[in-house]
Amino acid sequence: MSQPAGPDLNKAADSPPDPHFANRWWILVVIGVAQLTIFLDTTVVNIALPSAQADLGFGDSDRQWVVTAYALAFGSLLLLGGRLVDLIGAKRSLMVSIIGFGAMSVLGGAANGFPMLVTARALQGTFAALVAPAALSFLLTVFTDPKERVKAFGVYGAMGSGGLALGLILGGALTDWLDWRYCLFVNVIFTVIVFVGALLTMHNRQAEHRPERLDLPGTVTVSVGLFCLAYGLSNAADGDWSGANVWGYLIASAVLLVAFVLVELRSPTPLLPIRIVVHRNRGSAYLAMFLLGIGLFVQFLFLTYYLQLVLNFSAIESGLAFLPMIVGIAIGATTVPPVLEPKLGARILIPAGLVLAAVGSFWLSRLTVDSSYAGGVLVPCFIAGIGFGLVVSLGAAVATVGVQPQDAGAGSALVNTVQQVGGSIGTALLSTLAITASDHFLKGKQPTLQVAAEASVKSYTTAFFWGAVVFVGGAVICGLLFDRYVKAQADPEVDGQPAVVGV
Repeated sequence: MSQPAGPDLNKAADSPPDPHFANRWWILVVIGVAQLTIFLDTTVVNIALPSAQADLGFGDSDRQWVVTAYALAFGSLLLLGGRLVDLIGAKRSLMVSIIGFGAMSVLGGAANGFPMLVTARALQGTFAALVAPAALSFLLTVFTDPKERVKAFGVYGAMGSGGLALGLILGGALTDWLDWRYCLFVNVIFTVIVFVGALLTMHNRQAEHRPERLDLPGTVTVSVGLFCLAYGLSNAADGDWSGANVWGYLIASAVLLVAFVLVELRSPTPLLPIRIVVHRNRGSAYLAMFLLGIGLFVQFLFLTYYLQLVLNFSAIESGLAFLPMIVGIAIGATTVPPVLEPKLGARILIPAGLVLAAVGSFWLSRLTVDSSYAGGVLVPCFIAGIGFGLVVSLGAAVATVGVQPQDAGAGSALVNTVQQVGGSIGTALLSTLAITASDHFLKGKQPTLQVAAEASVKSYTTAFFWGAVVFVGGAVICGLLFDRYVKAQADPEVDGQPAVVGV
């Protein structure tokens, strides 16, 4: 059923006109650049790592922490960042955090050694954990017209997932043409755009019923719990789950996250109001994005290995090879939802997106040492990209529709949290399966270069296959969990609560 546009909703609520309405598309540009910036930094440094390692002289065992430090801080502090947005306002949060992010990018680019680089990356992740919920909070409060909201979430989703792929292209270009340090310095351009854009287009307005204080027990339990989960899984990324540095942290994580749920159920000002998650459609959308994260991050990781080590692509060639996926993400996030969502609904399109992601991933699982890029990589990347775009755009929309004004930051933060946690779990689990498959393939064979290449491809295709299995399982589960009336648009009233109509 068609809903009135944003200004009519405000009038219906007998509230003053929304000062953001006239600038809503410029605000979307600002939000999109912010989302692009923080997700681009998840991958932009990956291709630059060999050059950074040679320049700064750190060992192979330290290399992973340049990437992991960012992901750990980002993933574990997102919920805290979301609540800070609710407390101090979205504009103020965005402007402070984006400047901090840019400053830490300069610090990392100027690093004179490994400790300085890793510290800067961790602080980048800390500020990113405030940028992400602040940006999404604006999106879900400014766009109240149903059709515009779907388009806006499409752009948001495309900028996030596309940023992961664009990071590989940009990282390769800057490393080949300039220097690895520019993979960090380039963030200054993006952060200035976001800061100036926010200054010119946004107003800081806190929710009328925002929490007056921070839930410290909840903050400590969830932040440390998510850190232990991500850290323990990162220690298992080499396939070894037997060490205390893996299962010890995973057990600690389980205990802390259970304690967090118990704390939130009793807290008068919870960090994550449980009502956000237990809503059937929102919970299903969060699950879809979590499962997508499991396979999405791994596809970038192992496909990069295949392109560089098997097809012998250079850094920039490897980045450009992801262009079909970027195009697919853009189509799936921005072109398909406005056309099909009013007719089919998110209940059909989100599982369909997971199915398309599964088709692309399963196709990649058929790669061999003799496969070509055009014949084995291009088409499945495009198909998977369409699926990724559908899930991230509609998933984010459904996960935040009808969230109460005082919960806008927390609900926004959870969208990115489930993706980051899914990515951490997927990287560890599927890396383990990949290493096991490679070891099994090598048993009883002469260690020639050809056999080593075949073993490597076997590990990659195993990860792609199980990623496809996760996507198929997610499509079935989410298809069953969504109810008939799942919406990716704001209504004047949801669950007896006013929809979010202002920041």
